[in-house]
Amino acid sequence: MAGLDDLTDGEVFIGETALSTLSEKDLTLLRRDNVGFIFQAFNLVPTLSAIENITLPMDLAGKTPDQGWVDQVIETVGLANRTSHRPNELSGGQQQRVAVSRALATRPEIIFADEPTGNLDSTTGNEILSFMRSAVDEFAQTIVMVTHDPVAASYANRVIFLVDGKIVDELREPTPDGVLDMMKSLGD
Repeated sequence: MAGLDDLTDGEVFIGETALSTLSEKDLTLLRRDNVGFIFQAFNLVPTLSAIENITLPMDLAGKTPDQGWVDQVIETVGLANRTSHRPNELSGGQQQRVAVSRALATRPEIIFADEPTGNLDSTTGNEILSFMRSAVDEFAQTIVMVTHDPVAASYANRVIFLVDGKIVDELREPTPDGVLDMMKSLGD
């Protein structure tokens, strides 16, 4: 969906752009400018500070960060006093917060998030999920999140359940209990 793999069937659009029509260079630029990624493995540059990792996509694009927005993101994820630290000086949870901040800081059209709260305590996880929810509600961002956490899934408008790579069910306006019940029923 993010244009990282070649399509085997169908068509994928980001905004009005069909990914199949783009050269590899144009696809890279589209991802850089319009897509945010939150990887489970963080994918932080070890020689850069937290703030440099957060602003890296904008720096590569030659864009000036919206400092007010970047500061709001950093404050929301609880990194205000850690922005000068390199990844090896941060806990796993703090590194995840940097990864989340990097994805949100550019205000992309769409964010792909792989277990975005997997390395966070529940309080910080809920704060980040609430912030991601507000990005959807206030800025019309789209977030596609992969998670096994019913609470995280309940922040979504829609939860799609996959078994062996195939869509088997969905919930609209999910609750944690509803997601958990569906997960249990699919596990049987």
